[in-house]
Amino acid sequence: MEILNRRLAAALLVVSGAGLAGGCATTQVSVQWSDPQFAGRSLRSEKVLVVCEAPDLAMRGVCQDEIAAHLRTFGATPVIGSEPGLTVGPAPANDATLAAARAAGANAILGATVARDTTVVEGGSSVGFGFGGFSRSGGGVTGRSAGVGLGVPVGGGREMSSYRANLVLTDIASVRVMWTGTITTQASDDIGDQVRELARVGVEAARKAGFF
Repeated sequence: MEILNRRLAAALLVVSGAGLAGGCATTQVSVQWSDPQFAGRSLRSEKVLVVCEAPDLAMRGVCQDEIAAHLRTFGATPVIGSEPGLTVGPAPANDATLAAARAAGANAILGATVARDTTVVEGGSSVGFGFGGFSRSGGGVTGRSAGVGLGVPVGGGREMSSYRANLVLTDIASVRVMWTGTITTQASDDIGDQVRELARVGVEAARKAGFF
């Protein structure tokens, strides 16, 4: 019976590993919403204030530069918000952000809040899967969990994190959210690349929603 359990656990681990690779292989839009009131509204040839909130200044800079580059590609004129105290938030944005946008002659604010989503520590720790069955940590099968919970040990000794970004496109005149979306990316130790991907996929989603 123990041998059967070990074989079943091994098979489940293979399936889980494939699911991890497949599920985290791309940066994607996990959820988005558009206000029907702004259907058909295009910001091409218009100024858009770009603001990012991130855990550090380097991530903020990469985020803002990347969003601005993609906005230019789609025909908008980005203005990067460099003043201290600017925040993204849901609309209405704070007074400082609105003032900066109006001073720049922008018609909209595209803000992004970047935050860590999950962390995987390689080499001894495990990644959990919540679909019930056996559990494993390190060397072998330790028993049956209440639900299904597989732990897949990963070697290498690196810490990898996945990040998510919530993007909010705000109309300046009405101070209303036109579009918002949450973007998630795969776990990696290259944070800069993750931030660039979050920005790229986020702006592309706003474009597909009809705003660029």
